[in-house]
Amino acid sequence: MGKNDAIDWLDDTDRALLALLQADGRMSNARLAEALALSETPCWRRMRRLEAEGYIEGYQANVSRLRLGYGVLALVEVGFANHADDAPERFETAVQGIPEILSCHNVTGAADYVLEVVARDLPAYGQFVAEVLRRLPGVTSLRSSLSLREVKATTRLPLPSAV
Repeated sequence: MGKNDAIDWLDDTDRALLALLQADGRMSNARLAEALALSETPCWRRMRRLEAEGYIEGYQANVSRLRLGYGVLALVEVGFANHADDAPERFETAVQGIPEILSCHNVTGAADYVLEVVARDLPAYGQFVAEVLRRLPGVTSLRSSLSLREVKATTRLPLPSAV
């Protein structure tokens, strides 16, 4: 499979539908159909097909972390000393259940994982590091970078047009 084979199965209408839903996941089927110049039934079928094929994984509201009182956003590099045992798997399982960890990526480079973590303030973040992060399975080092200002944050993926 080439790098864009998965997207090549989508026609321009599918791509437009995905773009509209990424911009407004609450858009009604009637408004989607109108924007796509389709009748409602074919529009609804396309949306259901895109869901069934895994292009649309779900719908959610984007909630303001600042309005909820999470003033600290940290990017945390996590290091492991030993990869031979099951610590990485136990670590990955553990982070799934910690709501303050927004994302976890197994990465290349100096760190083994990079986490995106929220906390109310610096004392709360320090407590979280001491009581939660340092106790995760396999963790031997942590390196935090605190976000001073969020310049861009999006979950919208680029949708290349058909070639």
